[in-house]
Amino acid sequence: MRTATLPSKIVQSGTPVALRLGFIALNDAAPLIVAQEQGLFRREGVRVELRREVGWATIRDKIVSGELDGAHALGAMVLGTTLGLNCRPTPCLTAFVLNLNGNGITLSEGLWNSGVRDAITLREEIVRARPGRVYVLGVVYPHSSHRIHLIEWLRAAGIHPDRDVRIVVVPPPQLFRNLAAGTIDGYCAGDPWNSLAVREKLGWTVATSHDLSPGHPEKVLMVRSVFAEQRHPEHLALLRALHEAARLCDEPTFRPELARLLARREYLNVPERVIAAGLVGPYLHGHGRSSDATDFILFHRQNANDPTSARARWLLDDFSRAGLVPGGVGSLPSDLGSRIFRSDLFHQALQRHTSTHHDEVHASLV
Repeated sequence: MRTATLPSKIVQSGTPVALRLGFIALNDAAPLIVAQEQGLFRREGVRVELRREVGWATIRDKIVSGELDGAHALGAMVLGTTLGLNCRPTPCLTAFVLNLNGNGITLSEGLWNSGVRDAITLREEIVRARPGRVYVLGVVYPHSSHRIHLIEWLRAAGIHPDRDVRIVVVPPPQLFRNLAAGTIDGYCAGDPWNSLAVREKLGWTVATSHDLSPGHPEKVLMVRSVFAEQRHPEHLALLRALHEAARLCDEPTFRPELARLLARREYLNVPERVIAAGLVGPYLHGHGRSSDATDFILFHRQNANDPTSARARWLLDDFSRAGLVPGGVGSLPSDLGSRIFRSDLFHQALQRHTSTHHDEVHASLV
C-alpha cells in the first residue's frame, strides 16, 4: 500500500518552529486549549506554544510587535488595532470566530442590599446616592463587546453611561479582585469571572449577553494580515484544528471534561465547579436565581465559527451606535468589514480539510 501525500499538512524538515498564540484566562479560550491538549494542532502539522497573558492590551501590543503570531482576542480588537485605536495602526484580520455569547453583567452585593434588582432600580439607586456617590463599573477593554453590552443595558433604563456612572477598564482576571476590594461596583465580563463572584457571594449576575444580544460574535483568532499572507498554510492549519476543537467544545458529553481541563493551573486556575456553571449549568445568577446554560456560550453550533459579513456588520454598527468608532461607520472604508472578517479564508481552510479527508479515504483503498 502506498502512502498518500496530504497537501494540507505542513511538512518541514527538522522540528517546526512553534507558533506563539496568546490567550486570556476565560472560558472562551477553550478551543485553543482543547486544540493543544487533544493534539489537533499537531495533527494538522503545526507546533503551537500557548501563552497566558494578563490582559487584552498586552495581547494587542504583542500582536502589533510580532511577539505573538496570533491570539484569542476580542472581535473588536481586530477592528481597533487595524484602525489604530490606542495603538499603532496595524492591519489585522480574523478567519475564525471562537465563540458566540458568553458574557455577563455582574453587580456587587452592596447594590443588591440597596434594593437594586435590574437597570431601572439601579437608576433609582444612582439618583438616591447623588451627589456623594458615583458608582464605578468595569469593562475589560475600551473597545469591546462588553462595553457595548453595558452601555446599551444602561441606556435602556435611562442611565447615561458617561455622566451617571464611571466606566473603567480592568483586565478580566482582576475584575473579581476589584469587586471584592470594593474599588468597583460591578462589571461586564466573560465567565468564569461572573460565576466566581456569584459562588463567593460577592456579586450577582443581572443579565447575560445571550439575553442582551443573542448570537453576538465574541472572541476570535486574531492575526496580523502579514502573518495570514506570509504563513498562509500554517494559518489554514490553525483554522482546521480550531474548527475541530470548537466542535468538541460544544459536545454536551465533553463539557464536564472541558471544565476540568480549563480549571488547570496553567490555564484558568479557577475551581472546576465555577467554570462548569457556564459550560454545563445550571448557570447561577445569585440569590436563588438560575438559568439553563445551554446557549450561554456557543463554540460551534449555529455556524458560530464563520466570520461572516453579518458578524462584521454587528461589530461596526454596534460600535458606531455606542460612539466607539471615531467619525462613525460612514467614515470608514466600505470594504473594512470584509477585510477584517475573512470568511473566504475560513471556507478555504475547511475545503482543504474536506479534500484531505477524500485523499485519506482514497489512499486507504489503493
